Amino acid sequence: MSLKSLALIENWPVPAAAAGAVRADGTVLGVHGPAGRRFPLASVTKPLAAYAALVAYEEGAIELDEPAGPPGATVRHLLAHTSGLAFDEHKVTAPPGERRLYSNAGFEQLGDHIAKATEIPFAEYLRQAVLEPLGMTSTTLEGSPAKDGVSTVEDLLRFAAEVQAPRLLDPRTVADAMTVQYPGTKGVLPGYGHQNPNDWGLGFEIRDGKSPHWTGASSSPRTFGHFGQSGTFLWIDPGAGAACAALTDRAFGPWATEAWPAFTDAVLAELRGLSQGIS
Repeated sequence: MSLKSLALIENWPVPAAAAGAVRADGTVLGVHGPAGRRFPLASVTKPLAAYAALVAYEEGAIELDEPAGPPGATVRHLLAHTSGLAFDEHKVTAPPGERRLYSNAGFEQLGDHIAKATEIPFAEYLRQAVLEPLGMTSTTLEGSPAKDGVSTVEDLLRFAAEVQAPRLLDPRTVADAMTVQYPGTKGVLPGYGHQNPNDWGLGFEIRDGKSPHWTGASSSPRTFGHFGQSGTFLWIDPGAGAACAALTDRAFGPWATEAWPAFTDAVLAELRGLSQGIS
């Protein structure tokens, strides 16, 4: 079985694209395009880094509410983009917990904090804690924990299956990661402007009622995931019981804001048809 809707990536104005979908039980619903090709993830790196941080938490190397990053901030603040750090600069622009300031710098400080706590370079910790156990042999972190991951659709589907039915983490920890942290916090969703509230979990963006958004009009409010400026995304929709990843080699822009929601709605419609026995 292969979802026909995945072939819609053929219509995207990109040199190369790959996409795939997976159920919570690990059943791959289909792939289209070069699913084994390595693409830069950009910010789709962040959910992988966050998962490693949660492993470090469960191993007792760190606590979610211990100090980390700028004064007054914690690991939880860094994961939830509420540390007050600027987008790409290691400078404080707001008190911790006050605004949802999407921050690459925050994830870099998170990586440094975990590396210090575990005495393992963060890229190596990510490999040992997440990538190797999940068989993500084509995925590497080649710099910043915020944006320098490289992976394949095949590997991201392995990760998405794990998040839906956790083996590396206690399901309660993953449920926390999908739960809004610091509810009611407003902020800017990169590429989509001000959102009030701008809901976020622990390293995962939560759809809720955001509009405009990079997922579909039919996506469940509980949908969570991430997109990247390299033209990449990964969403997990508990309402659909499935996840979908797409990787391209064209930077995010108006083409993506137009193409991605329609693609997601088509995938979700086909999934609903399958669950109702409609081919």
